[in-house]
Amino acid sequence: MMKPSVAIVLLLVVAEYASLATAAGPKVIIVGAGMSGISAGKRLSDARISDFMILEATDRIGGRIHKTKFAGVNVEMGANWVEGVNGKEKNPIWTMANSTGGLNLRTFRSDFDHLASNTYKQDGGLYDDKFVEKIIERMDEVEESGTKLAGTLHLSGQEDMSVMAMQRLNDHMPTGPARPVDMVIDYYQHDFEFAEPPRVTSLQNTVPLPTFDNFGDDVYFVADQRGFESVVYHVAGQYLKTDKATGAIVDPRLKLNTVVREITHFPSGVTVKTEDNNVYKADYVMVSASLGVLQSELIRFRPQLPSWKILSIYQFDMAVYTKIFLKFPRSFWPVGPGREFFLYASGRRGYYPVWQQFEKQYPGSNVLLVTVTDDESRRIEQQPDNQTMAEAVAVLRKMFPGADVPDATKILVPRWWSNKFYKGSFSNWPIGVNRYEYDLIRAPVGRVYFTGEHTSENYNGYVHGAYLAGIDSADVLINCAKKKLCKYHVRGKHE
Repeated sequence: MMKPSVAIVLLLVVAEYASLATAAGPKVIIVGAGMSGISAGKRLSDARISDFMILEATDRIGGRIHKTKFAGVNVEMGANWVEGVNGKEKNPIWTMANSTGGLNLRTFRSDFDHLASNTYKQDGGLYDDKFVEKIIERMDEVEESGTKLAGTLHLSGQEDMSVMAMQRLNDHMPTGPARPVDMVIDYYQHDFEFAEPPRVTSLQNTVPLPTFDNFGDDVYFVADQRGFESVVYHVAGQYLKTDKATGAIVDPRLKLNTVVREITHFPSGVTVKTEDNNVYKADYVMVSASLGVLQSELIRFRPQLPSWKILSIYQFDMAVYTKIFLKFPRSFWPVGPGREFFLYASGRRGYYPVWQQFEKQYPGSNVLLVTVTDDESRRIEQQPDNQTMAEAVAVLRKMFPGADVPDATKILVPRWWSNKFYKGSFSNWPIGVNRYEYDLIRAPVGRVYFTGEHTSENYNGYVHGAYLAGIDSADVLINCAKKKLCKYHVRGKHE
């Protein structure tokens, strides 16, 4: 049997993709139905690009915004707060979540002002609140100095430093926090927000933090039984067909349980191959997979992404933030005004440090939440839940030696890092990156476009960052597909 000539093969490839160019409007495949993918889809739909398909690996939309039933109530495994409220600009997520956006989600303003009165010693009992208050006040003074210093640094990021380096410059615990109480306050101030310690977190990109600087200092805990994911469904329902009775999305353009494994891109179009060996063809593809997934080998690009793109992906950190829920037969912890959050000052930094009780949010549930991050998250994800439960209860018995602390009856440990469809919770911008690296990580490669919270220059790691990134990336694709403005300009590092 004769082999086809190279010329014939080329003609077949051209013919295969010629139909794409003659179709009515561009066809787009969106990979991932998290907030950024759903947001990008709406933006495309608003621009009258409706011939698209959303391929989602899991059995739901929402990505890292996900509720689950625990101890009789729906709790959030991932994003839980609307962060940045009551400031000079309106947070778009807050607009959707509160009554003005139509959802009117059940939310509670989180009050962290009383931590000095709720910081527990490693072996039990409370620290003197005036003692802890002085530590917090000194931390705030250093943060203000850091804000002033960050404002003097060159925009290229070449003078950037870690938050810890800034602390040392201010003679604030020059060798790092050593006492348990110093460690837990430092942890609350930084790791609890960024999921990574100050020694790896960029000063220039986090002090001041644009989310709070622009949208306001208040944060609201979402405790609605419809789930925080209602916001994602709210956006999706504006352009995807839904069942009026159930609210479920029934639009055939959304394909759940469809795992993308390979993206092949040509000058004339793209093909997307899924785990079940189906192949989808389009003019463009918008990849909204998490940074952790891009850093893994779940999705292969053919040809391989250029070195500048690969470097931009690997330069960023995919942090891990784990919210562990514990159910008890009865409550034994302090309640009342100013008692929602409490800290455990362990000699091991980050060991079950930040606790929250739900007297207001889930009354009568007898549920506690403890947050861990980074290495502790990875350690806990790899051990049995009963071991984690025993460790957490042992910490509570140390904190409250006079109380009859019962065994927990249930535990919920999200495993975002182990999950191949996420590989972490959210991105953290490391030292020395700036707008240049942001341009690179968002920049398209031919007909392959990228979005996600990690592509948000100012709001990475936040739900509003994912939402706005979807809009921004869709605009880049729209400019190319409809206006033929396809050149994506990346300014030089030192411009």
